[in-house]
Amino acid sequence: MVQQVTKGIKISVDTSFEGTFYKDYKIQFAYEYEITIENQSKDTVQLFARHWVIKDALNNEIIVSGEGVVGKKPILKPGESHIYTSGCLLTSPFGAMSGYYYMTSLTTTKQFQVTIPSFKLSTPFALN
Repeated sequence: MVQQVTKGIKISVDTSFEGTFYKDYKIQFAYEYEITIENQSKDTVQLFARHWVIKDALNNEIIVSGEGVVGKKPILKPGESHIYTSGCLLTSPFGAMSGYYYMTSLTTTKQFQVTIPSFKLSTPFALN
């Protein structure tokens, strides 16, 4: 598990390998990640967007940006957490993801970015 705190918002990430399958005649490696967003600040905050950089071992890069996380724009009061699970596909058995969330302090109305720490995606059978 990797963790990072930015402006009082703690991001924790746990990953797992889900399996392989073929899509469009190419092997795909499926990964799941669970993210916990914990508000350790004194302000009530809302997550309104995300930005991901997904890289695989073949140097392919995918950028994913959009509103909310899995269809939600959670509001977190001080001390509250939001947990969600999502996933991605890679064309290699190794990769990494990183990015940030766009958030708004509902107390001050200021917008800010929260760093999502870089985390590795790897298949257990490919590790030495």
